[in-house]
Amino acid sequence: MTSGIVSAVGHRAEETAAARRTNAAAGLNRPVGIVATGLCVPPRVVTNAELTRTLDTSDTWIRSRTGIEERRFLAPGLSTSDMGVAAARDALIRGGVRAAELDAIIVTTFTPDQPLPSTALMVKERLGAHRAVPLDLTQAACAGGIYALVVAAHLLQNESYRHVLVIGADAGSRATDPEDRGTRVFLGDAAGAALLAPTSEGFGILSWHTGSELSYEVEIPAGGSRTPTSGETLRRRDQYLKMNGKAVWNMATDRIPRSIRETALRAGLEIDDIRYFLLHQANLNIITEAMASLGVPADRAPTTVSRFGNTAAASMFTVLHETMTGPAEHGDVMMMAGIGAGFLWGSLCFRHRAARG
Repeated sequence: MTSGIVSAVGHRAEETAAARRTNAAAGLNRPVGIVATGLCVPPRVVTNAELTRTLDTSDTWIRSRTGIEERRFLAPGLSTSDMGVAAARDALIRGGVRAAELDAIIVTTFTPDQPLPSTALMVKERLGAHRAVPLDLTQAACAGGIYALVVAAHLLQNESYRHVLVIGADAGSRATDPEDRGTRVFLGDAAGAALLAPTSEGFGILSWHTGSELSYEVEIPAGGSRTPTSGETLRRRDQYLKMNGKAVWNMATDRIPRSIRETALRAGLEIDDIRYFLLHQANLNIITEAMASLGVPADRAPTTVSRFGNTAAASMFTVLHETMTGPAEHGDVMMMAGIGAGFLWGSLCFRHRAARG
């Protein structure tokens, strides 16, 4: 009997050591997981038919090129922080955590309420998260969710931190030219939130990867120190987003699958070990192409793009939320991946620990 007990103890020790190695692959000595999510989408639905009244396009063109059927636009008088607060409250309720318990709030967006003051600080004050450190990640665009989650995981290596809230939020309708079909049909408005906390060994974030390559193929030319806003920039409509769709396609369909493979390798996993691929919802055709490149059935990549459009920093959080509150089961391995203006891209792999697990 004694030998059996020793054997069992030894087996558990081996499992614990293996679990620690799993999290260590992400450079994390303290395992960190996503314990709850939240979502906010504005109630106003903007269909393709509505856009065709003012743009030289058609419902058929939009659907075939993007897979988008409708998107949400934020009501006048509301801003990115309003959506962020709503998504944050949703995540906190689901996670059973009070705002006063938050140690940090990271808001990633390319459409802050205004250049100053901090949008993260606005959210902090509205939530009543009095002790939280407010951090803004403002120029990672559609890849911001990956970068913000990596920052949150590293903040939680400080053992005095217990809860970090990440919010991806964008009001893309405010950044696109109402006269430009090349951008107007793509972007919608939304906010998503993820509550991170320490978790059990072998669960949570397993690995991550990021990459970048400077490009001006997606940009907002005016409004910064290089080209301050002026009457001339307004006449050129340079306050709006400009995008080279072909360049985005080439980068996204190449970099997203490559990043996913690298992240899986770092986690010691095969692509087939990943249950769900939570990809940036920029364009249904890009998602389809990326999954085909990986040799994975498309149904393992949940989508929201047809209903919400490209919601930029909120994009990956929309599929994260619908998967975490829907079909995800204890132990499922998920991969988040996206690319944004810059270009910035990345991916992050985690093992889901359900509350019942």
